[in-house]
Parts: sequence; structure tokens; C-alpha cells
Amino acid sequence: MEAAQKRMTGNGMHQSTMGADARFRDLRRLIQAALSSRSRVELDDPSLTCAAVLLPLVYRDNGWHVLVTVRTDRVEHHKGQISFPGGACDPEDSTLETTALREAHEEIGLPPDAVEMLGALDDLQTVTDFAVTPFVGIVHYSGPYRLNHHEVAAVVEVPLTFLRQPDSVRVGQVEYNGRLHDVLFWDYGPHVIWGATAWILKTFIDLLE
Repeated sequence: MEAAQKRMTGNGMHQSTMGADARFRDLRRLIQAALSSRSRVELDDPSLTCAAVLLPLVYRDNGWHVLVTVRTDRVEHHKGQISFPGGACDPEDSTLETTALREAHEEIGLPPDAVEMLGALDDLQTVTDFAVTPFVGIVHYSGPYRLNHHEVAAVVEVPLTFLRQPDSVRVGQVEYNGRLHDVLFWDYGPHVIWGATAWILKTFIDLLE
């Protein structure tokens, strides 16, 4: 970790982040212990499109936040929705982790070496037939974020304390292909987190609890 801090300071690592080692150790220990104590669900279906996303954790002066992005109306899938940085696998990606880091760099300018990867959550099959592997990572970077304006309209940092409040999440129904599906929703100001992103978030929050 010390070596990683020295390497990443030049990429804009926040000095207050370097002074928050105890908070990093506590969160890292909690997440790594939770991930290592469970069997991860993996999808192995060649009919699904391989994809990976990053669930980025950032520490600000008032606590931990989860970084999400607002997609533009120009993208092919999930226009205008809240999502995690990520996307489809590239043939040149050596691992799914590489995919998540590459996409985060392409979408918001997050340097790959500014992310301390902690592990993967369960794979998820989306209604658009993607097999998504979510990776949890601590971000040692203070910005600025450089948005790919074709894909990302904005970056939003949602307080982890808000997400962990039981009454902050609700269940609603969404119609897809003529069927009603129960869907999770978080309403954070003008932003609505739902769908695959909400499912991944709920998995992560349950892991912490």
C-alpha cells in the first residue's frame, strides 16, 4: 500500500486521502474479508456478452462515497441512466479486471494505477444479455475527472451512509417485454439509481452489513 501511495501521488492523489490510512485499512479489511468468505456467482454462458464494471469507493472529507456516472442519450444501451464505469470486454483485455479499469479510464479519465482493487461481486445477467462482473475498488485520486462526453454526462458521488440507510431504498415495478419486474430504486436528489446498478449496489451494501 505504501508503495502504491508513492506511485499514485503524482496522478493527483488527495493529501487528505494519504492521511486517512486507518479508514482505508478498516474498509479494505471489511470488504476483503466479506468477499473471501463467500462463494462468488460466476456466469459461463457464451450467448451472453462479456462485460465488467468498477464500483469505485472514494473518500471525501465527510466520509466514503460510491462513484456513479450519468449516461448520455448518445449511448446504445441504458440512455440517461445511472451506471458504474464499465462496458463490454475487448479482445485485447487480459482479464475482466483489465476491462473494468480500461473502461473507467476511457469514460471518466480515472488512471488504472489509482485504483486499489479489492475483489469481485457476483456476476449479473442484464435484460440486454450482458454478463457483467462488478469489481470493488478504492480510488486514490482527486481528479479532475475527464469525461468522455459521448458516453458520460456527469459524475455523481453518493454518500455510503445514505446508501446504507434501510429506508433509502425502495422496490418498484418496471415493465419489460410485456412482463412486470420488481426493481430496486435509490432516489438521490434528482438522480434515480435503479436496474443493474441498483442490484450491484444492494449486493455490495448487503456484503458490508
